[in-house]
Amino acid sequence: MKKLLIFAEYGFTILSLLMYSGAIFTLILSGGALQQEQAQYDSSSIRIIYALIYAVTFLLLVLRWKKTLYILSKGLWVYPIFILAVVSILWSAEPSTTLKNSFTLITSSLFGVYFASRYSFKQQFHLLAWVFGIIIILSIFFAIALPQYGIQSDAGKWRGVFTHKNGLGARMVISSIVFLILGYQSRKYSWLFWGGFSFSVLLLMLSGSTSSLVNLVILIFAFFAFQVWRWSYSIMIPTLIIMAIISQILYFWLSNGADVVFSSLGKDSTLTGRTELWPLVMDMIWKRPWLGYGYGGFWQGWDGESAYIWLNAGWLAPHAHNGYLAICLDLGFLGLGVFLLGFSRTYLQGLTWVRGSKTALDIWPLIHITYIALASLTESALLESNSLTWILYVALSFSVRMTHKTRIINAKKTIVTA
Repeated sequence: MKKLLIFAEYGFTILSLLMYSGAIFTLILSGGALQQEQAQYDSSSIRIIYALIYAVTFLLLVLRWKKTLYILSKGLWVYPIFILAVVSILWSAEPSTTLKNSFTLITSSLFGVYFASRYSFKQQFHLLAWVFGIIIILSIFFAIALPQYGIQSDAGKWRGVFTHKNGLGARMVISSIVFLILGYQSRKYSWLFWGGFSFSVLLLMLSGSTSSLVNLVILIFAFFAFQVWRWSYSIMIPTLIIMAIISQILYFWLSNGADVVFSSLGKDSTLTGRTELWPLVMDMIWKRPWLGYGYGGFWQGWDGESAYIWLNAGWLAPHAHNGYLAICLDLGFLGLGVFLLGFSRTYLQGLTWVRGSKTALDIWPLIHITYIALASLTESALLESNSLTWILYVALSFSVRMTHKTRIINAKKTIVTA
């Protein structure tokens, strides 16, 4: 009976991660509709599924209430941004939306707390490998056998089990890194992990998501750079300086030849209208610079403040396409500052963790946090409810803090014993 319950809990975790990844469920329930048509397919079924996940997550946290309270006590630096999101109801341009969005942000973030408290660091990683393995297999099946679902009709690109090709591209970035780390570290079944890496890259290419491809290249480079961070100072510092110089040269080259680079990738230098959108977003930020429009209170279509952007941009932008600007719209510069304080602390802890560890798996928290920083430059990947990216950030924040604390305790015990 105990093994059956453990198996059921693993199944719940995998299904929940699939749901938060945006895979399968929304695409099927919408009948394969395009992403811009999803509003009319915002069925109660999706809300019911999320409600069930919230309820089961809360129940599992309560059943392990001692461990839950312990891990919650280690995440004090995360809470201010949640508190600010809730309090923003007081000045929100759309209080009812802010109330709803704040609730989903907190309840979905609790899954991150559950993920960190229930599973070890290694178990978390292998569960992610299962999730992305399922996504890869089903994405290939959908694209080949069910093209009305797996192929995005307006672009002719693969979207797999997601509602947009960029969704497939973004998830395949993380999938590629997960299988890269497993393949790099594992001897047993390494062929399987390298196969997962290869198919992840293939699906990313077929999605035609240029920003995701660029992010993957940077993250692979970062993966090896973070391993250099473990070397002795006499070797590490010169190596990092050389890597920094190379990066600077590449940056200047890309800056001066942006039009040529984007043209070769089939894109324009406006990043599909983003560079034209961002000045309009800044105009609206400066109208409420310190506290913003309330969490989720800005993008209300033609009935809200977003009408100004839609009218002047010439297209119906669903969000700011930049995570940092999105936080400024929602919670102002105060919210961005509060978020960056917690984010930077988690990043520094990740650097400390990598410096004192030896395995490739230990680089994962730092890689994912780096990915969030990169992805947020062109997408609203920060402080996003019901999002796998945000949930993993919450889980890794708690996990790194917990494992770092354990390492310190073990080190003290070793000193005392010696």
